[in-house]
Amino acid sequence: MRELRIRVLIGVFVVAGILSWAGARLWNSIGTLPGVPLAAPIVLALIAVVLLSTALSIRSRLKAQRERCPGAKGVDPLMAARAVVFGQASALVAALVAGMYGGTGVFLLELLDLPTRRDQAFYAGFSVLAGLAVIAAALFLERVCKLPEDDDQDHPGAEPAA
Repeated sequence: MRELRIRVLIGVFVVAGILSWAGARLWNSIGTLPGVPLAAPIVLALIAVVLLSTALSIRSRLKAQRERCPGAKGVDPLMAARAVVFGQASALVAALVAGMYGGTGVFLLELLDLPTRRDQAFYAGFSVLAGLAVIAAALFLERVCKLPEDDDQDHPGAEPAA
């Protein structure tokens, strides 16, 4: 499984932000721009909490397993792989959603004199922060589930050490 690259997440965030900003300008010029829902930052924050709690649970189970604590419950490799895939997918979606709300929020900065648009700008800003929290939790989960590097040369076909 390949690691999630931060450059990809930044690229998704920036492209989604630019397209969202342009779309918000266009939509506002031909009609009314739909509002930013209050649930957006709440849902993203809940996903970040789930990812973080999963990472902390796996990390503590791995630590107990390494220290050979009696009654330590091991980590199923398939469960860890599923957690990493969930984290990677969540990070990509969060980068897209945070970029969309970031672009909309930048557009809404021009309309802060209207109370409803000011509230939507705050919701968009909190959505970006919650999306960044999802990305951070997903990267932490990926780091926790990463296998240690294999430094020995005992692989078949490897050159013997001289």
